[in-house]
Amino acid sequence: MILRIVLDTNVLLSGLMLPDSTPGRIVIAWRKRNFDLVVSEPMLEEITRVLAYPKIRKRLSWDDEHISRYIALLQFEAEVVSIAGIDAAVPADPNDNHLLATLIASKADWLITGDSDFDELCGQYPIIAPNEFVRRFL
Repeated sequence: MILRIVLDTNVLLSGLMLPDSTPGRIVIAWRKRNFDLVVSEPMLEEITRVLAYPKIRKRLSWDDEHISRYIALLQFEAEVVSIAGIDAAVPADPNDNHLLATLIASKADWLITGDSDFDELCGQYPIIAPNEFVRRFL
């Protein structure tokens, strides 16, 4: 059975910018279909917003059209789930509630994040750091 994964935006963006890094290995593994990626509309909105940051655009050398094509790729190749009605709280950072809601709504196998705001939730939910995911699964 193939794993279903939610990737924190930071992991996805780090992987795009640094393909030889641990997050890069995870993004490459997804592109090779080693696991299924799960996203939600709020995640797609966040990814679109972050890709438009001048520093990120410069690092990736992506223009508006390239960003739009990448978001379309995510919408096409990832499983997009609705998080409507999902009650999820990340006490350390409510701005990350949509990530936890995506994990809960999708019943994905893992949320991969290096964000310490999720540390207190690791006992309740399947949350794993990028380096641990690579060590265990790639």
